[in-house]
Amino acid sequence: MPKIQMIDVMGNPVEEVELNEGIFDVEVNQHAVYLVVKNILANKRQGTHSAKTRAEVRGGGRKPWRQKGTGRARQGSIRSPQWRGGGVVFAKKPRDYSYTTPKKVRRIALQSVLTSKVQNDEMILVDKYVLEEPKTKEFAKILKNIKADSKALVVINDEDTNIYRSARNIDGVKVLRATDINVYDLLKYDNLVISKDALNVVEEVFN
Repeated sequence: MPKIQMIDVMGNPVEEVELNEGIFDVEVNQHAVYLVVKNILANKRQGTHSAKTRAEVRGGGRKPWRQKGTGRARQGSIRSPQWRGGGVVFAKKPRDYSYTTPKKVRRIALQSVLTSKVQNDEMILVDKYVLEEPKTKEFAKILKNIKADSKALVVINDEDTNIYRSARNIDGVKVLRATDINVYDLLKYDNLVISKDALNVVEEVFN
């Protein structure tokens, strides 16, 4: 069973905690991770691109010159695709890029990434966040104490509202609730900072 050293907000070791092996000690499935990241990025696409076909471009109703006798190539409209200002041959139109990846694949991918975080020493377990009121400066000090002041994904439970308000303005830091963690954000940020309460939620929800 994997273990991790839990620390306090000053960076001092508190105790060694056993992790759920069904989440933090699985066989890493890189293909499942790829499928889920691809799905997340596709779902982020707005799909609002739009270009006009030759039928939608204004003008070009009159034949520019007669069919024969000019020595030039025959043309039927100045809005044909080969003309400047003409329509686009296969014009892009608004579309929905979103699709769904099977729940089982999503869970395998998430467990794979969490396992990688533990194996690569990129997961930092904090006993609890101590902030009586939102203070960005104070939380920045906490991140420095626990050596997570670069790109960090801070995972909280629903009750840590002061942490969310304190961390949202820090560059390179993102705060997520334990139930909202996803493969893309776990890969994007170098360090995973998680409280003991949030870890309990993750082990309960994603096991």
